[in-house]
Amino acid sequence: MNALGRSGVQVTGLGFGAAGIANLYTEVDDRQAHDAVTAAWQQGVRYFDTAPHYGLGLSERRLGAALREHPRSAYTVSTKVGRRLEPSDSGGDDLAHLFAVPATHRRVWDFTADGIRRTLEASLERLGLDRVDVVYLHDPDDHPEEAFRDGYPALERLRSQGVVGAIGAGMNQTAMLTRFVRETDVDVVLCAGRYTLLDQSALTDLLPAAEERGVSVVIGGAFNSGLLADPKPTATYNYTQAPGELVERALRMQAVAERHGTTLRAAALAFCAAHPAVASVLAGARSAAEADDCAEQFRAVIPPAFWRELRESGLLPPEAPVPVPAEEPSGESPEKPSEEPS
Repeated sequence: MNALGRSGVQVTGLGFGAAGIANLYTEVDDRQAHDAVTAAWQQGVRYFDTAPHYGLGLSERRLGAALREHPRSAYTVSTKVGRRLEPSDSGGDDLAHLFAVPATHRRVWDFTADGIRRTLEASLERLGLDRVDVVYLHDPDDHPEEAFRDGYPALERLRSQGVVGAIGAGMNQTAMLTRFVRETDVDVVLCAGRYTLLDQSALTDLLPAAEERGVSVVIGGAFNSGLLADPKPTATYNYTQAPGELVERALRMQAVAERHGTTLRAAALAFCAAHPAVASVLAGARSAAEADDCAEQFRAVIPPAFWRELRESGLLPPEAPVPVPAEEPSGESPEKPSEEPS
């Protein structure tokens, strides 16, 4: 287990990203979602991340139902605030926001103290919990003043009152996350898609700042929303059609992985986990088979020659840290990758 900053909240090195069980792109039934969470648990995962945004609350409801079978003290849950859900009778579906669910609610941007309190209370009700461990400000890209003036202080008060154990922000960019790290007392930031085998932009600002300030980083989008999991012309990258040049780059990486007897999925997870500022890597799964595969890939030992070839071929910058093989990888638990950062 790894601590988030100085908070004392503990997370496993591999976390479960719960957007997939909220009908991201396509429908998943209740049993399949439950089995995905259960399989992750059986693989040793004890950190689960969700948000009201995911399926208009469906992710929180399904995650809470699956976790109800386990002692509350045995796992860590994070959710997010900033998008408040309000009932809507507009009809239709939510596919414009990528979720195959009925549009029973609408999202309202709200980083006020009252909005954050109401959003968190609704999340707890959907989860069926009396507390969550971590709360992130969710995608405040277009609301920087509200997030820093109102949202962050509200989270700080919740932490000081003991309502939550750790606070932070989650985004798909690094500039504002770096500002949170440098200008506030966050415990953790969730960086999605900006530290992967295809995008190391977090290496220039966010990760050095986090390491310097003792702030933990959770990495989401390790597969860049699909391209690094299964590179092909129809793959998605950052939730849209993958550009041809990135598909070609991913295919080249996959070929290198195959030459060295490993998989691109395993390398993608190991790369994210190797940076010393990273406490956990989130992997989404919509089925038990996918959850099992994520854990197996996370435990895989990546040959050092693979990283050497990536660097020599220009597919990976030399300054990006890569895993150092453990002397005796146990392969028993995904709490930490089989390779540890030096």
